[in-house]
Amino acid sequence: MSESDTTFAGPTLADIESARLRVAKAAQVTPMESSRYLAEIVGSPVYLKCENLQRTGSYKIRGAYNRISSLSDAEKAAGVVAASAGNHAQGVAFAARELGIKATIFMPIGVPLPKLQATRSYGADVILRGHSVEEAIRAAAEFSHATGAVVIPPFDHIDVVTGQGTLGLEMLDQIPDADTFVVSIGGGGLISGIASAVKQRAAAEGRTVRVIGVQAANAAAYPPSLVAGEPVQITTSPTIADGIQVSRPGILNFEIVNDLVDEVVTVSEADIARALLVLLERAKQVVEPAGAAGVAAILAGLVKDTGTTVVVLSGGNIDPLLMQRVISHGLAASDRYLKLRIMLPDRPGQLARTAELVAEANANVVEVQHTRHGRGLQIDQVELELHIETRGPDHRDQVIAKLRDAGFELRVDQ
Repeated sequence: MSESDTTFAGPTLADIESARLRVAKAAQVTPMESSRYLAEIVGSPVYLKCENLQRTGSYKIRGAYNRISSLSDAEKAAGVVAASAGNHAQGVAFAARELGIKATIFMPIGVPLPKLQATRSYGADVILRGHSVEEAIRAAAEFSHATGAVVIPPFDHIDVVTGQGTLGLEMLDQIPDADTFVVSIGGGGLISGIASAVKQRAAAEGRTVRVIGVQAANAAAYPPSLVAGEPVQITTSPTIADGIQVSRPGILNFEIVNDLVDEVVTVSEADIARALLVLLERAKQVVEPAGAAGVAAILAGLVKDTGTTVVVLSGGNIDPLLMQRVISHGLAASDRYLKLRIMLPDRPGQLARTAELVAEANANVVEVQHTRHGRGLQIDQVELELHIETRGPDHRDQVIAKLRDAGFELRVDQ
């Protein structure tokens, strides 16, 4: 594709280069870290682009700053408004503060406290409205109509896409021989910007690169949309990757993805939780679930034969309470956390015997629940629920076999 291709809906390489000068006033050049652990899985070098370390904790500052800085003086005087439950809110609030513009952010009631506090700390007027992002979006539109404030969309605008494209140029500067870019997808703002940048830069250099998009399986609007040839509305299911939980692709974003993105894959909740744990343990990176989707795709075996690969860690704004739950889920998905229910005779010494067998298997009990009132229990039985740390699938199986060989009746909770 060339810059003269008038059918292309996205920003030109020159547009993105120009935006880069503006965005540099607010966004940092984030680190690029190699990962030997992931490289062994893929079979070629893998690098992690750490936008989780970006100012405001995600790439969103790029698109927000580019859009707001492109407003006319009259539009800037009217202020800006946005609706978001997290990263977009913080990006808009920070960008507006840096440019001296009033920002009003609508967030749903019940938004995680750290995200609410961070958005307010950047100087935005935060209004809690509704119990979903959709309700907050409607409230923001009404506010814009009443006050003249300019709505800053999270992904479906050419200025936002162009700003996100600056990340693509930055990655190619850091890893000039990169062959494949793995990017999480929600509405499509990030991947459409990155694809526009890297495909055009590579074409100008006489080579080709691949762009692979990753969606949470519970919120995967792009696969059916690509099949239909147009954006399709889906009903999403709950996902820990709430940052990419979007029910319909952006119109502009879909056009670009349809033109430039080579493949879109989906990952499960367990895949994402496992990726979060790997990033914590192996890369020492705190990443939110949406930002770990690309790594989840590698761990799930969905990214293959890619050459030198760059995975975008798109954000790091994770609620500590969610992190606690996700880590537990990730341990279970990695067969390192075992939950057992054991039926025992209601007589002294049985609990001690069970703990002794677990210790003999070199495993660690982290939680115990003991009840005489479980469903299906005989009057002379108790139910013991054990939460056990293990070292992986083989060790998990050894613990189970140890208890069964001793004659205990048990059930493994998945």
